[in-house]
Amino acid sequence: MKKEYIIVRIDASPDGAPYVIVSLSTSKDFREQSIPPSPFGAGGVMGFTNMDDMVKNLNKMLSGGMGQSSSTTSIKLDMHEYKELNLAVGDKVYLEMTKAETSGI
Repeated sequence: MKKEYIIVRIDASPDGAPYVIVSLSTSKDFREQSIPPSPFGAGGVMGFTNMDDMVKNLNKMLSGGMGQSSSTTSIKLDMHEYKELNLAVGDKVYLEMTKAETSGI
């Protein structure tokens, strides 16, 4: 399976190790987003008419799922791979996944 993504974020490792975290979004999700994702979580202000609505949507609100796509794929690349690929935010990339064949041993 081969899938097309767009790089939306590149972050240094949180522990200072020599790798980066590359966040990817599908091309469709990237085009649908009109507001860039906030690094602080929820992307906007939400209004509720009663407490029941707030409780039902609390998880969505905290995960940033209201009004913006929260489906990103993250991959970890060591610095050698990152420099070799010369990646930048906005680049289009393709990920290909295949299942390893078992020989029945």
